[in-house]
Amino acid sequence: MGFTNSAEVTRYIGGIFESAFADPEIGPKLVDTGLVIAFDFTDPEAVVVVDMADKSVREGVEGGAAPTATMSMAAETGNAYWQGKVNLPLAMAKRKIKVEGDVGSLLKLAPLGKKLYPVYIERLKSDGRDDLLV
Repeated sequence: MGFTNSAEVTRYIGGIFESAFADPEIGPKLVDTGLVIAFDFTDPEAVVVVDMADKSVREGVEGGAAPTATMSMAAETGNAYWQGKVNLPLAMAKRKIKVEGDVGSLLKLAPLGKKLYPVYIERLKSDGRDDLLV
């Protein structure tokens, strides 16, 4: 079925960053990047902005630091990525994920994300969202 609205996209995909900031190993590494990443999703439309230095996640670009990088993709692609089902460089090459801004820093973050896949999958399962599992 997939996400039904922007609030769900923010809750799950934004929420994985909240879990990351709380992680004693991953959190400081994210903060050190100083990146502000905007995730621009379609189906449903949602913009989730993650400010690494501030340890904050917000819906929409207003009300905070301007993004240093923007990743555009279908929400379904973002959901699959956090379950370990999307190869980032390959998805970028195939234009399934479009990136503007600081691409190098984004690619450096990718290995940190791997530790969060089980956290994301567990959150979906505990919320009874088996429809989002891929």
